[in-house]
Amino acid sequence: MSSERLIYLPLGGAGEIGMNAYVYGYGKPGQERLILVDLGVTFPDMDTTPGVDLIHADISWLQERADRLEAVFVTHAHEDHVGAVAHCYGALGAPIYARAFTANIARRKMEEHGHPEDAVQTISAWPEQISVGPFSVGFLPVSHSIPESAALVLDTPAGRIVHTGDFKLDTAPIVGEPFDPDLWAEVAKPGVKALVCDSTNVFSQHAGRSESEVGPEITRLVESASGMVVATTFASNVARVKTLAEAGQRAGRSVVLLGRAMRRMIEAATETGILTDFPKVVSAEEAVDLPRQNLMLLVTGSQGERRAASAQLARGKYRGLELKEGDLFLFSSKTIPGNERGVIFIMNQLSEKGVDVVDDSSGLYHVSGHANRPDLEKVHALIDPQMVIPMHGEHRHLREHAKLAEAGGRTGILAVNGTMLDLTGNAPRVVDYIETGRTYLDGTVKVGALDGVVRDRIRMALNGHVTVTVILDEENEPLGEPWCDTMGLSETGTSRAALVEVLEEDLNQFLMRADAKTLRDDDKLEEALRRIVRQTAKSEIGKKPEVTTVISRMK
Repeated sequence: MSSERLIYLPLGGAGEIGMNAYVYGYGKPGQERLILVDLGVTFPDMDTTPGVDLIHADISWLQERADRLEAVFVTHAHEDHVGAVAHCYGALGAPIYARAFTANIARRKMEEHGHPEDAVQTISAWPEQISVGPFSVGFLPVSHSIPESAALVLDTPAGRIVHTGDFKLDTAPIVGEPFDPDLWAEVAKPGVKALVCDSTNVFSQHAGRSESEVGPEITRLVESASGMVVATTFASNVARVKTLAEAGQRAGRSVVLLGRAMRRMIEAATETGILTDFPKVVSAEEAVDLPRQNLMLLVTGSQGERRAASAQLARGKYRGLELKEGDLFLFSSKTIPGNERGVIFIMNQLSEKGVDVVDDSSGLYHVSGHANRPDLEKVHALIDPQMVIPMHGEHRHLREHAKLAEAGGRTGILAVNGTMLDLTGNAPRVVDYIETGRTYLDGTVKVGALDGVVRDRIRMALNGHVTVTVILDEENEPLGEPWCDTMGLSETGTSRAALVEVLEEDLNQFLMRADAKTLRDDDKLEEALRRIVRQTAKSEIGKKPEVTTVISRMK
């Protein structure tokens, strides 16, 4: 029996939707040669990660083994799959492989971070394969809501793995390759050990719809509008952006792209030859001089992002353009769970302007980029793997997908982030649990989720902050009275006196009574000052603020 093993280890994306990062390895235990599939980000929110710019998986485990990492393979150009490539390149240093469109996006990210663009290599679609260490890897075209998405075919000494990435079964996707069941059957013919599979829509009971179905509905909507039309969707959904632009063109409207991400995606699709017949667009400067009823604006911000074009139009003018009563605003997208508040806020701002808002509640103007339950069953049957390993989903999605595999007579296993599986035998086996977590990009620095930076920020946001300053003379006696500065706290409390004055009085009373031992010991003194401020504030305003003490000693 071989002493070498084939392992699978999700560091992100298994047990959540976002920041995908999946490790595969082959070799002797503890000496496996490794590859990484995808390296994405997730996005912060003001409730749990205020001020944070981006979040990616904690790659500490992989960084410690960077000398064994052969390569990074990126399945497609969505941010939750490619967004951290440049952020982590310095720590990992491995070459990056992707198809042309994804490679174009990845190179732009590398350039922005000062990394060599040639670290990103372009790979053609299956049947081309590249050999790295014990792996041969091929990019199998799939349909998704972004061009040139791919599943990965991983050939190893222990058997073939198919890692689906994000996918749907679409035979008419507008942009990109249609689903080709014959090609997938060809890949499955030699036998597939494991299908590592997208789980996002496992609870959706109806077969997925084609991207081509939304075009006629959007065209009818735009043709019926009398004022200016604005539409937002995911900037990366090039097919949808094209559909929207064509609807505007058919209605005799000039098309305007607003938002850097929207323009960047269209440029990348054009540069790589994916888009060859995108309708002519006009600039925002040109649009200002055109009749409003002849305009179709395609804008970023479908998820309620505060700085995106949608939000700025909802607040007022954006690049000289303004929405008015009777205009139409279309959300041709699904709201990602967690973003509802921001999207609804923008919708209400638009409504206050008299703008007619249309979303996807009717199901007419958006289709998902992920396989629904019947589609997953179809792929299980087509690939017919020994085992199914659900990924890309929250815990409930993974668990349901594993049950779906078992119902089809196949072995399914639930492996969340940090679960290392040995896939060498005929059934997956848990062999280790790795500590995983999140890394926050906070401004220009990276901080760990457990470092306390964001926790302290949340506590200050919830409870306010007080700075206490005390000066002691050479004999450790208070020199004057202590003083306080507050932030984020009410100016007065239950005593109707100024909060600062009440705090300073209680602190001064304590200093007058404090013994010499306490006054000589900075740690004890700080602890006592902090306790008094929190107790007094709790009594006055019902809050226990964060406290910073500044103790100065005269010499």
